[in-house]
Amino acid sequence: MRHTNAGALFVDQYQLTMAQLYFREGLADDSARFDYFFRSYPDYGGHRAGYGVFAGLGPLLEWMATTSFSAIEIDLLRSQRADGQESRFREDFLEWLEAGATFASAHVEGMAEGRVVHAHVPIVTVEGPLALMQMLETPLLNHLNYPTLIATKAARVAAAARGRPVLEFGTRRGPAFGANAGVRAALIGGADFTSNVGMSHLLGLDPKGTHAHSMIQAFLVAGGTELDAFRAYARTYPDDCLLLVDTIDTLESGLPNAIKVFGELRAAGHQPVGIRLDSGDLANLAVESAQRLDRAGFAETSIVVSSDIDELEIGRILSRIDAESLVRGIEPSSVTDRLVYGVGTRLITSHGSPALGGVFKLAALKKDGQWRPTLKSSDTPAKIPFPGLKKAWRLYNANGVATADVIGRPEDAPVPRKPLVGSTSDTADAQRLLPASDVDEVESLHGELFAGGKPSAVPAALDELRRRRSDDISRLPAAVRELVDPAGYPVLMTDGLRDLRASLLDALT
Repeated sequence: MRHTNAGALFVDQYQLTMAQLYFREGLADDSARFDYFFRSYPDYGGHRAGYGVFAGLGPLLEWMATTSFSAIEIDLLRSQRADGQESRFREDFLEWLEAGATFASAHVEGMAEGRVVHAHVPIVTVEGPLALMQMLETPLLNHLNYPTLIATKAARVAAAARGRPVLEFGTRRGPAFGANAGVRAALIGGADFTSNVGMSHLLGLDPKGTHAHSMIQAFLVAGGTELDAFRAYARTYPDDCLLLVDTIDTLESGLPNAIKVFGELRAAGHQPVGIRLDSGDLANLAVESAQRLDRAGFAETSIVVSSDIDELEIGRILSRIDAESLVRGIEPSSVTDRLVYGVGTRLITSHGSPALGGVFKLAALKKDGQWRPTLKSSDTPAKIPFPGLKKAWRLYNANGVATADVIGRPEDAPVPRKPLVGSTSDTADAQRLLPASDVDEVESLHGELFAGGKPSAVPAALDELRRRRSDDISRLPAAVRELVDPAGYPVLMTDGLRDLRASLLDALT
């Protein structure tokens, strides 16, 4: 199975047919440079993102290091027939593939996984033989687009949660085994734990979960009660007892029975974890549950809220808790400080914005020992890519706040504490001035990621990926971090890159 759907044939057909054309025309081994970037942030309908979080790089580099064309895959390509019944792929091309055409020949530079990324800025640049780099397009986009989309959503959910734990519950609603990539990305982006057991162990986390409604139903069918089911769960997991209380009636049955079991646990020397609310008016139920738990002496227990929540729903829950607490004359923190958010479907599917429009564009070819920049034209200025060899830099002011990302030729590096004039990234002529006070620090965003057939560094642990994300988000302007209508983050191209792009566009017309 690996050979046909996850190895070297994890490509689109047109990439293979182009590779054969390059081979037959003597272009296959010409050095090429492609850029990966996205043009717009996720837009969820009533709200949108103001930044992205880069994820998926580690699995991509591992795939590149271990993937080559096997005899089985070559035979599958040999079996393809054109309409005239001739073999679609010629023997000399197939022999070239089998003789050592591997993605390990690529050289990859770009941004570290976990970093905040912005529209139009090259995130990853790959260099290598034209035919092979063309075949890398689909697997690269597949490995990076979906995880970056989910990591971005998770960062927004974590921001809405105001520091309270976020549990990822989405594997059952994710895209088949692709859900594993989504779970990993969610954990990079801001989820604290996941219910996915395999990914938890892979990433060094303790899996999290409660129990099913069906457990209580099974006890009822067998002649028992909800209380019997809760007691059985507490006997089996006395130090992990978190009870789902909405199978029958949350306030009239589930919560009173949970409190009774919690008392029995405490008398036996154990500390109950809490309850989970998975349906109904979550805000009002959380307030009422918190008050009843407090009165029963369980102020330290958690309340997990779930049921199709996302960053906007978390915001609504918190606002309603504030209002309800005011009516009841209690401190909202007595409720909100014990909340845990179980986020499933709307996170793993990036509800409202199910795909990231990341693209992979040819930027330069090496001919006669020199890099020659190239681009495609478009009637939409925002879709005209940036040609040639490029670098990206992030600028910070004296307070450490990110003020802009800059794209330019390698020789265009911004200078600290000097003003910068650049063109906005999605037009050819709009200018923006950054005063010297906005350019106190210049950070180069691109580093070597993959060379010599392997990643250039030991893969970062989850804690390091999370630290990168947290540090970058903390340095964004507050207005860019807004969850509903964020301010635009400046992405500028240098005058040198603008002029190069303009000259190439003129040459096309």
